[in-house]
Amino acid sequence: MSPSSFLWLTIAVLFFSLVASQSIVKDKDQYQIVAPEGVVATDHGNCSKVGVDVLKEGGNAVDAAVAAAFCLGVVSPASSGLGGGAFMLIRLANGTTQAFDMREVAPLNSSAHMYNGNADLKKSGIHSVAVPGELKGLHQAWQQYGSRNISWERLVKPAEDFARNGFEVSPYLEFQLKLSKEHILADMGLRRIFTKNGAILKRNDICKNEKLSETLGLIAKHELTTFYNRDGAVANNLINDIQRAGGRMTLADLENYQVRMREPITSKFLDLDIIGMPPPSSGSATMMLMLNILSNYGNSGSNLNLSLSEPNGTHRKVEALKYGFAARMNLGDPDFDDNVKNVSSKMLNPRIAKILQQNISDDTTFSADHYHEKWNEIEEHGTSHMSIVDKDRNAVSLTTTINAFFGSKILSPSTGIVLNNQMDDFSMPGNDTRSNLKPAPVNFIYPGKRPLSSMNPAIILKNGKLNAVLGASGGAQIIPATTEVFLNHFVHGKSPLDAVIEPRFYFSNNIVYYENLMSVINDTFQLSPEVRKSLEDKHQTLRTNDSAIICQFIVHDLESINGNQGVGKLTGVSDPRKVGFPAGY
Repeated sequence: MSPSSFLWLTIAVLFFSLVASQSIVKDKDQYQIVAPEGVVATDHGNCSKVGVDVLKEGGNAVDAAVAAAFCLGVVSPASSGLGGGAFMLIRLANGTTQAFDMREVAPLNSSAHMYNGNADLKKSGIHSVAVPGELKGLHQAWQQYGSRNISWERLVKPAEDFARNGFEVSPYLEFQLKLSKEHILADMGLRRIFTKNGAILKRNDICKNEKLSETLGLIAKHELTTFYNRDGAVANNLINDIQRAGGRMTLADLENYQVRMREPITSKFLDLDIIGMPPPSSGSATMMLMLNILSNYGNSGSNLNLSLSEPNGTHRKVEALKYGFAARMNLGDPDFDDNVKNVSSKMLNPRIAKILQQNISDDTTFSADHYHEKWNEIEEHGTSHMSIVDKDRNAVSLTTTINAFFGSKILSPSTGIVLNNQMDDFSMPGNDTRSNLKPAPVNFIYPGKRPLSSMNPAIILKNGKLNAVLGASGGAQIIPATTEVFLNHFVHGKSPLDAVIEPRFYFSNNIVYYENLMSVINDTFQLSPEVRKSLEDKHQTLRTNDSAIICQFIVHDLESINGNQGVGKLTGVSDPRKVGFPAGY
């Protein structure tokens, strides 16, 4: 690690790990909106507003999601964009559900041994880039489920305007830029957009990306043909940039990319029905397994609340999460391994969850093999999530990503697109880690294959009616974050805002990471010393968490439903850890 990298890593740790006596969020009400018609909750206020404007003009939740996703790709370029992929979960008011898998895929000339044992090559740089799928997925969702009241060009325009006219650097983007300074200065494309007079852009500076504006203009006019057709202008510019840098992607990769339409997975919890994303996403199956395990501690909401309260509650949640994290590494792309669906089915089986719960001790934790851990974990990174509900109570939960901050750390100069590093989410032969755990073969690279993901878009129903939309960004820690927000609201009875603000624990490599952090605007989030002490007493290994996991949560108040309309008030929350804001009307 270079001296400058070490310096910024140290700054990041200090920035997110200052000790606070309690969780304090100043002006916390700004992160919540209560609205009767529609709500859009993203991690950037501009994009929440873009989505709500679409709703006001007669668009539905899918239309709003498309516009907000384009917007995030411009104003939140470290986490999302045209160079990446996404998972989109839709639940229409008529009960129709659909999962859009627009995850990136391995290029056609890639292979399991393409990195020759060098894991650094798949972490960043041109060889870490997978074939992007977000644009094709957004377009397909719009064609199939959009309202048709809003044109494609109208949905693209706000993002095009932000790229051309500029937008203010947010506090969180400033943090991401500082943390990525070395990489930005090293890449011509990134340097041109994110520096001024040789210095990294700061908070409130105006950032423009004119090449990206041109690209979005072509997409607005020509839709998919410019990006995914062999003779498309954007396609040729993008592939020329990639190949000039030594990459292996070709026009055939873009031409052959297909969105996968998948059946959502479902699970019951108390009186709720949870709809989630199937593999290659592992987030929903892992959360559902964890909830099924925990449901065995009580046969009603009140009993479960007592069972999951202190002193044993957090320990029980951690132990359930350990089983989930071990199981999820047996998942991968179901199009390349027939056993993936079988594994997913077992993770959703209440009988198996009951057996696992009976092996949890309230007195102690165990070594990794107790949880049937067989494969080493992949290290996943940042994303961006949005939750949307419209006036008819159509709902969208969409998680989009280019993987790490600024993806591969390369920006295509002729298109303005930040390229993903999604190849890093594949397992690699020979990449053994702690306790000699082996990499998971089900997640090895193969041409056209999608890597395992922990993204967890979720939609929750009660008595057949929409009750909530949930999701998060932040790599593998999306799973504990979304599960804890869910439990905070639906089991512990916290308000939507307090459910998101509540300090959290996370998990990796048999270690419990607890929040003790300060946000980019000095809000503090601290898991209490009492909870930490209770975990230590049960022999859990604890460390502080130095990164923020960002949740977007919308709750439909079914008790406020008026007459035969079937709709109640909506409460939308954007996580203050990233200083995003929801919008509604």
